[in-house]
Amino acid sequence: MNIRKAMVMAAGRGTRMRPLTETLPKPLVRLAGKPLIDHALDRLADAGIEEAVVNVHYLADLLVAHLAARTHPRIVVSDERAALLDTGGGTKKALPLLGDDPVLTFNSDSVWVEGLGANLRNLMAAFDPGRMDALLMIADAARTIGYVGRGDFTMDPAGLLARRGESTTAPYMFAGVQIIKPGLFADGPDGAFSTNLIWDRLIERGRLYGHRMGGTWMHVGAPDDLAEAEAFLRDL
Repeated sequence: MNIRKAMVMAAGRGTRMRPLTETLPKPLVRLAGKPLIDHALDRLADAGIEEAVVNVHYLADLLVAHLAARTHPRIVVSDERAALLDTGGGTKKALPLLGDDPVLTFNSDSVWVEGLGANLRNLMAAFDPGRMDALLMIADAARTIGYVGRGDFTMDPAGLLARRGESTTAPYMFAGVQIIKPGLFADGPDGAFSTNLIWDRLIERGRLYGHRMGGTWMHVGAPDDLAEAEAFLRDL
């Protein structure tokens, strides 16, 4: 499916990335000499995304000034300075900017080294709106750089996702990117809420799917993760 719009999640406080985020919003922290958000936006531009809605909250002026220099994709700012809304609430606030068609959402700290093909284009090709309300890019936990905990999801042969059970581990991680129908967020509560709320509803209806990414995903959540990712990239 051809996706034209994306939403980049860039409003968080980045508390786990302190002290780097005491004076800098996390999306501007550099990996391999480039701000994290530019890794995300460059991926979107390469995949043919025309417009990216970027939500801002913490140290928003610095991020907005940085984004002003970009032309591809076209940037639209969703201003959350008044209140931090989490991923679900932020998407709901941005609905007038996103429109009705399925969109990509992209965590600004999601970075990876490509395998065969291009992951975003592969994800778009795999999205079937007749069967799916959301399609998550999924990484193998065993091949992920950075903190993975006990994994996020299990996945059946058809790609249907289920949550990791309590006191168990799961082989797959959400890799920070998904295709989702934005109208799902309209029924979310007012104020802050997580996209996990939407996913749980979709799991119950058998409408949440996963697509395994190629290459190596890097979970850059804390300074140690950043250092590990830098070392991995240097060794390539």
